[in-house]
Amino acid sequence: MSDLRSITLKQLRALQAIASHGSVTRAAEALHLTVPAVSTQLKLLEAAFDAPLLVRSGHGAGALTAQGREVLAATLKIATALEQAEDTVQALNRGQAGSVRLGVVSTGKYFAPRIVALARQMLPEIDVVLKIGNRKEMIHELGVHGVDLAIMGRPPRQPEVDARGLGPNPHVLIAAPDHPLALLPEVTPARLLEHTLIRREPGSGTRILMERYLDSIVQGSGPAADPHDAYGNWLEFSSNETIKQAVIAGLGVALISGHTVAPELQTGRLASITMEGLPVMRRWFLVNPRTAPLPPAATRFAHFLVEEEPRYLPPLPGMAEV
Repeated sequence: MSDLRSITLKQLRALQAIASHGSVTRAAEALHLTVPAVSTQLKLLEAAFDAPLLVRSGHGAGALTAQGREVLAATLKIATALEQAEDTVQALNRGQAGSVRLGVVSTGKYFAPRIVALARQMLPEIDVVLKIGNRKEMIHELGVHGVDLAIMGRPPRQPEVDARGLGPNPHVLIAAPDHPLALLPEVTPARLLEHTLIRREPGSGTRILMERYLDSIVQGSGPAADPHDAYGNWLEFSSNETIKQAVIAGLGVALISGHTVAPELQTGRLASITMEGLPVMRRWFLVNPRTAPLPPAATRFAHFLVEEEPRYLPPLPGMAEV
C-alpha cells in the first residue's frame, strides 16, 4: 500500500537525477552524494509507492519502469510549481504583487474610485480591495487588522496608528440655492440656529466636526444661541448622498466635506453659506495599524497614495490649502 506522506523532495530529486544521467552512479556524481545514499533515497521512494521505479537488471537496466515514469512526470510538475512559487514569493517580497485592503471613510467614497482606477493603471499587479465605512467602523477595522491602510480625517488615538498627511479636506456649510441663508452675504450663529440642521449618524467624523464647529461659533453668543438647545432641530441621515439630496430639497443646511459636493456647487444645485470660520479646514490622513508591519505590497501602495495624491484628490477651486 502506498504511503505518500513519507515522500521527500530528496527522494524525488534522486529519481530525477537517475532519469537524467542514466544510472545511479552518475546520478550520485551529479548530486555530490555517495552511491549508497542515492540508492537509499530510491528504495524509500519505491517503498512509499509500493512499486519498482527503476529497472535493475537485464535489458534496459538503469531505465525507469512505467511506474517510475509516472512518478518522474509528477516530480517535474512539482519542480515547475516550486519555481513558479519562488517567482511569486520574490515578487511579493518586493511589493510587485499581492493585494492591499484599503479602507476609506464614507466621505471619501467620492474619490476612492479614482484611487482604484489610477492604481490599475500604475500598479496593475497589485489588487486593491476597497472597504467603505464611517469613522467608527473604520477605526474598528484598523483595530482588528481588517484593513492594511485607511484614508480618514483625524487619526484615532486608539488603536495606535502610523499616519501620513495627504491633501486638504475643507468642510463647507451647504444649502439649497434659494434657501434664506444662501441669500445672505454672511450668516451669524444665531441666525443659523433658527434653521433645521442636517447631520450624519453617530460614529461619523463629519457629525463630530459639525458639532464641534457649532460649539466653537456660539461661544460668547449667550444662552439663546447655545447649539445644544438647537440640537432638537436636527434631521439625521446615514449617508452624504442622502444629506445632499435633503439639502437640495430644502430640508435644511449641513456641514459637509467639499469633496462630496464639488460638482453640485459648480453647477449651482447647491450653494455654500458664508460664515465665520468657514470653510473648516481639515486634512486627509493615510493611516495603518502600528501593531502589524505593512506587507510589501501595502508599503508600495502607501508610497503611491502619497505621491499621486494630486491626481485623485485635486484641490477644490477657491479653497486655499493649509
